[in-house]
Amino acid sequence: MSATTTERQATASAVPPPSPLRRRREPADPGNRGIVSAAERRTPLLGTGLRLAHVLLLALLALVGLGPLLWLVKASVSTTQDTLRDPMALFPSGIDLANLATAWNDVNIDLHFANSMIVAVGAWLVQIVVATTGGYALAILRPRYGPVLYWLVLSTLFVPSVVLLVPLYLTILSPPLLGTSLINTFWAVWLPAGANAFNVLLAKRFFDNLPHEVFEAARIDGAGPTRIFWSVLLPMSRPILGVISVFAFIAAWKDFLWPLLVLPDPAVQPLSVRLPTLARSIELDVLLAALMISALIPVVLFLVFQRTFLKSAGLSGALKG
Repeated sequence: MSATTTERQATASAVPPPSPLRRRREPADPGNRGIVSAAERRTPLLGTGLRLAHVLLLALLALVGLGPLLWLVKASVSTTQDTLRDPMALFPSGIDLANLATAWNDVNIDLHFANSMIVAVGAWLVQIVVATTGGYALAILRPRYGPVLYWLVLSTLFVPSVVLLVPLYLTILSPPLLGTSLINTFWAVWLPAGANAFNVLLAKRFFDNLPHEVFEAARIDGAGPTRIFWSVLLPMSRPILGVISVFAFIAAWKDFLWPLLVLPDPAVQPLSVRLPTLARSIELDVLLAALMISALIPVVLFLVFQRTFLKSAGLSGALKG
């Protein structure tokens, strides 16, 4: 046996064998991470206490979130005396459904309700068109001046909306190229609503996360920019369209200051503007009934689109950094 082999055997015998205690530490189960482990959750006392705490927390959140709305529903079908005498009592004098009929017919809530629908639907349509086309141009078409345009759009978010009221009002009062004022027309609310940089950037971020191979394949097949936008982009963008729709509709429905400035005629005012004026001349129970009718549409809208809205807010690439 050579000297080199003898040295190797001596070196190997000099190295101590690995200790059985020095084992490789296995990664912790992500499900066991937290203050309370999975084994502790299975114990009767602690498990029951945690479930009870979850139920109480959920009940508290439901009370805080739904309490004011449920009280408004209760007050809208109660008399004024009951609401003022004991606001938290549950129908001490019975249910008075005549409040809803009085608010709808005698106070012309139906007219202002229709105005609110027209304002909200028009503002929603304008914002959808501007957000999708603007996001498509910045994310998919990518012109040479795209980065400059992106930063210009982003910079408008840092301008307070109150600062823009006077110049925007003067523009609506005497719009260029039209020669006629837009005051007391719904266009005075629709057109400024389209200049929403947040929706444009939201759509752009979502479009950035779409697979660009699809658009390249469409271009190879001979599709133009308009065909790609209408037939490829929009069908893939339903989640972000639902998010923008909820934002746009609710914002237009509850907007007060701008419609108050550009719609001084009561015949075209929405509920958000008309109800504070009617509060001085109608009974409290009728006013609360009108408020309940006004709050009905946003609640129904969210219940209809809640799955799309919550899924998009949590999973879509539009909200990722």
